[in-house]
Amino acid sequence: MFFTLPTLLTWARIVAIPLIVGVFYLPGSAESHNLAATVMFVVFALTDWADGWLARKLNQTSAFGAFLDPVADKFLVCASLLILVQLDRANALVALVIIGREIAISALREWMAQIGASRSVAVHMLGKLKTTTQMVSIPFLLYDGHLFGLIDTRLWGTVLLLVATVLTIWSMVYYLRKALPEIRAKAR
Repeated sequence: MFFTLPTLLTWARIVAIPLIVGVFYLPGSAESHNLAATVMFVVFALTDWADGWLARKLNQTSAFGAFLDPVADKFLVCASLLILVQLDRANALVALVIIGREIAISALREWMAQIGASRSVAVHMLGKLKTTTQMVSIPFLLYDGHLFGLIDTRLWGTVLLLVATVLTIWSMVYYLRKALPEIRAKAR
C-alpha cells in the first residue's frame, strides 16, 4: 500500500520539507517568505490529520503507512525547527531537546518492537499534546509578525515552543518509565 491516497498525503509532508526550506532562498521580501512557509507548513501539517482519517474511512490502513506517518511528522518538525534556529526565531537548545527526544523515543520504540514489547511505548495522549503544541508554535514562528494587528506570533510561538519543550521532556520521561520494566526484564 505504498501509493494509496492516505500514503500519498504522508509522502507529501516529506516532499514539503525542501519546499518550506527553499522558500527562504527565493528572491522576495522576508514577509512573503514567512507567509509562504507558514501556509505550506499549515497545509502539510493538516495532511497528518487527513491521512489518518482517510486511511480509516477508506479502510486503507497499512503497516507501511503506520511506519511512514510518524517519520514524516518528525522530518517536518525537525526541518522546520532547524530553519527557525537559522532565522534566529528559536533557541538551538530548545531545538536540540525536541530533536534529541524524537531520535531517542524512535530508537526506544524500535528496540521495544524488536523485543516484543511495543505496547509499553504506544503513543500516549501526552505525546499527542506535545505534537499539537509543536504544530501550533512552528507556524507562529515561521510567520513572525502580527496577526490581525493584535497577535504577536513570535511571542506566542516562543511561549508555545517552550511549552512544547516541557511536554517533550515530560513525554520522554513517561515513555522511558513505561519501558523500564521491559528493559529490566530483558537485561536479565
